[in-house]
Amino acid sequence: GGSYMSKSKIGTIEAIALILSTLAPFTVISLSRTFINETKSSALLNIIYVTSICLFIGFLIYTLFKKFPGLDIIDISKYLGGSIFKNIVGFIFIAYFTITSSLLLRNFCEGLKVIYYPYTNILYIILMFIIAIGISNSLGFNSTIKTTALIFPIILLSILLLFVGNLNNFSFQKIFPILGDGFKSTFILGLSNIGSFAGISYMYFLPPLLKEPEKFKKICILSIILSGLFIFICVATLLFMFSVYISTDEIMPLFSVSRYIEFGNFFQRFESLFLLIWTISFCCYLSISFKFSTYIFAKMFNLADSSQLIYIFCILTYGIALLPKNYAISSFFEIYIYRFLSIAIIVLGLAILILSNLKSYKKVGD
Repeated sequence: GGSYMSKSKIGTIEAIALILSTLAPFTVISLSRTFINETKSSALLNIIYVTSICLFIGFLIYTLFKKFPGLDIIDISKYLGGSIFKNIVGFIFIAYFTITSSLLLRNFCEGLKVIYYPYTNILYIILMFIIAIGISNSLGFNSTIKTTALIFPIILLSILLLFVGNLNNFSFQKIFPILGDGFKSTFILGLSNIGSFAGISYMYFLPPLLKEPEKFKKICILSIILSGLFIFICVATLLFMFSVYISTDEIMPLFSVSRYIEFGNFFQRFESLFLLIWTISFCCYLSISFKFSTYIFAKMFNLADSSQLIYIFCILTYGIALLPKNYAISSFFEIYIYRFLSIAIIVLGLAILILSNLKSYKKVGD
């Protein structure tokens, strides 16, 4: 089956960057705002809490995979429920990767349109991204992964700059009351923020792709800690900067923050550089999402070569990105539906792993 992907094994740092790649687009557009609107002043406490739960999930995934060295979630689904079940699971993952990345792309392009291209039809802005991804995916997975590993430290740096550059605009008393709207909104309703760690869904495909499979535990743990840190810095910047409630029509709130930064005369137009970095990282995220979709598809139907699939997925993504009639609809998807889809996918993966482990114990017992 999809041998082309296993030819290009990925290193530990690349794997971590890959998991983190889902964060950049989501955080930049809506994530930080959603956190604050839902948990108010307890947003930072909520992030620490949710990160700890995700750390446990990451550790659990690593532990459950130990029984199945060198396999990914699709192989394990076949072990658990045969070929038909394997294909159903494959289609669910493909649908998840394709639909979420298409609609996040739509939102990102809507933001670009408002900021830079008010007179350009959204069709063309989205098309530029689709062409870029088509090209980058035909160059091979390794180039995407290397770019991602390069760009992620730069994104982290840009977010740190946002934080440090705005220190004099901050009012730190925004974190009081520490529990925000109370225990329930912080710790119970706030559980939906587990969906912000959408990169966990990539972990289910990593084991066969790693140069050093023995580092899988390290990858799971580190990528979740870094994800938590990343979200923490973004949310803290917004929380200390603005009022407790950020209006929902504010497109890309982090971009607005970057406009306040002035490091002397040189850095006054920091936000354009900022947006460029984020646009590149968005392309990386889309390419990875694409790659996983084509990889799963090739695996389901035992295709030796999946390069032809790229164009089909390009057209599919373009179609889905154009589906919402307007920004309000695609933005509703991102704020209210995306996280729950991500949680469902994480739970599905865990369920398959747990049941397969039980099945293998039973076999041993027999």
